[in-house]
Amino acid sequence: MRLEKGIRNFEFQNPTKIVFGKDQIKRIGDLIPQDAKVLILYGGGSVKKFGTFDRVVEALGNREWAEFGGIEANPTYETLIQAVDKIKAEGYDYLLAVGGGSVIDGVKFVAAGAVFDGNPIDMFGSGVGKGLPVTKALPFGTVLTLPATASEMNNNSVVTFVEKQAKISFASPHTYPQFSILEPEATYTLPKRQLANGVIDSFIHVMEAYLTYPIDARVQDRWAEGLLQTLIEIGPDVVDEDNHDYAIRANFMWTATNALNRFISPGVPQDWSTHALGHEMTLAFGIDHARTLAIVLPAMMKVRKQQKWDKLLQYAERVWDIRSDSDLTSDEEKIDLAIKKTEDFFVSLGAPIRFSDVELGESDIPGLVEALVRHEKENISERGDFTSEDARAVYTAAL
Repeated sequence: MRLEKGIRNFEFQNPTKIVFGKDQIKRIGDLIPQDAKVLILYGGGSVKKFGTFDRVVEALGNREWAEFGGIEANPTYETLIQAVDKIKAEGYDYLLAVGGGSVIDGVKFVAAGAVFDGNPIDMFGSGVGKGLPVTKALPFGTVLTLPATASEMNNNSVVTFVEKQAKISFASPHTYPQFSILEPEATYTLPKRQLANGVIDSFIHVMEAYLTYPIDARVQDRWAEGLLQTLIEIGPDVVDEDNHDYAIRANFMWTATNALNRFISPGVPQDWSTHALGHEMTLAFGIDHARTLAIVLPAMMKVRKQQKWDKLLQYAERVWDIRSDSDLTSDEEKIDLAIKKTEDFFVSLGAPIRFSDVELGESDIPGLVEALVRHEKENISERGDFTSEDARAVYTAAL
């Protein structure tokens, strides 16, 4: 594969309106049409337990509304299709997602599935459906309660298919939220594990667009490096669930959004292999998405060191400030130290970095690799050369 320098041709548009800051849920009344028939969708009971749901309902005023709860941490097609059926039966024309990235991902599918011409499963490819394009969707907004995925400001959705044992994504220009409300104080009720997951997921979202090969995309690189450094700086304070420093949580929430709102990725190569391998671990063993990423990424960096050499060296020098000195003279030493610092950062957040940390072993690898092949997730790296044997090598390096 010829690696040409220079930012590639691209088109970019992000239509989502962000309403950020303290006490912003009340703005819903300004953002949703007065005559809308609204379906509020959420996950577990936390949005009701901590009063967020009541604030949303109050902000809706006299609009007609109903609710649909129970969207899982990894939203399932089997649950979401029930929401699609409810919309078709009862005629809702505006959706409001209240929750984290999983709820928002789920609502994107519901918004598109409710008006899809044909069987909504055909919105998905990878052996699950026909992979047909999404050409329309119901309008929807979001109230973010857990920073992590940036689903509040992108058009991507990941859905789990329980019966088919698959975790598949889709995206469409029609599945951007119309607006997203970001209140940093909403993070005050989150436990350490969820906060850590948010930091890690955000970190690796940046890395998937950054850790490839250099093409002299200076704006994208510097923006990505700034986001990574911010997460490294604030991560230890973010995961202290008793530290309700508004500035820290505001920086966390906005960094998580910028990590995958596509601002750092136009015109640059990307590598989503770490996510693909992590998805199979979540699907097979129920491990938190972010925790699988913390296990896979360092191993990916080790196995793909030669392919990512130049960017790994840049990462070492610019993000971790690892420079040559009397004790550290070679580029490989700098890269190895950067990988070690990445592992140490994840550990400091309370995350696993080995299969053994989550009670997995070598015998679990063949099933993961087979599932990756079955879901057509080979050759997905920035160079298009990531095979099932590379996946096996990464999983093995993570033991």
